Amino acid sequence: MTDVDALERMRAMLAADDYRMDITHGGDTVRVRITAGPQACDDCLVPKAMMRSMLAPALGVEPGSIELRYPTEETP
Repeated sequence: MTDVDALERMRAMLAADDYRMDITHGGDTVRVRITAGPQACDDCLVPKAMMRSMLAPALGVEPGSIELRYPTEETP
């Protein structure tokens, strides 16, 4: 089950560094895309493995089912 309050806290923390988080549920996968605004702090994002471990309990899924895309990665 998704913990909406935890997700909102994560969104607020990201927004403080000018990042935005979009979440899409699809089948067994949760897609999380983090995008950067013009004032984004380049060094403020934690490693992806850590971000997945933070997102998993908030999303109510296992870390391995989270497809995570950071701003530096090209979109398909």
